Amino acid sequence: MAMTPTAEIAENWMRQAIEEAQKAAALDEVPIGCIIVHQPTGRIVGRGYNRRQIDHDPTAHAEILALRQAGLTLDHWRLLDCVLAVTLEPCPMCAGAIVNARVPRLIYGCDDPKAGAVRTLYRMVEDARLNHRVEVTSGILGVQCAELLRNFFKHQRSLGKK
Repeated sequence: MAMTPTAEIAENWMRQAIEEAQKAAALDEVPIGCIIVHQPTGRIVGRGYNRRQIDHDPTAHAEILALRQAGLTLDHWRLLDCVLAVTLEPCPMCAGAIVNARVPRLIYGCDDPKAGAVRTLYRMVEDARLNHRVEVTSGILGVQCAELLRNFFKHQRSLGKK
C-alpha cells in the first residue's frame, strides 16, 4: 500500500490536479484534473484533464487519461506504488478503472452528488466484493475544487450552454 501523504503533500498534489483542471476549462471542457504520483520516487507519472468534447470520446475523463499515461510511463498496467489525486470524486467508470489499475490510494477534492462512485452514491473503491480496495482521502482543497466547477457551469449557463 502507498504511504499516507501528509496534508501538505496532499494539498500540493491537489494544486497540481487543479492546474490540469484549469487546462480543461480553457478548452471549454468541464474543469476536472488529475495527477498520478509514483510514491517511491515522488515523480508525477500521469496527468490528465477532461477532454470529452474535443476528443469526441465519452471515456476521456481526467482519471482515465492520467491512468493511461501512468501505465505507459511505468511500463505496467498495475499502478501499485501510486497515488491518484483528482479534483472531483470519480464516477463509476473512473472508480472501476482505479480499482482495476490496483491504485492503492485515492485523494479527491470535492464530492460529486450526481455521479460520485467513491463515497457519495456508491463506495466502489472500498467494496469488499471486488479484488482490490483503495484507501481514500476526500476534501483536499475541496472548496477550491468545487468553486472551479461552480464558476465553469455558471459561465456556461450565462452563454446559454449546458
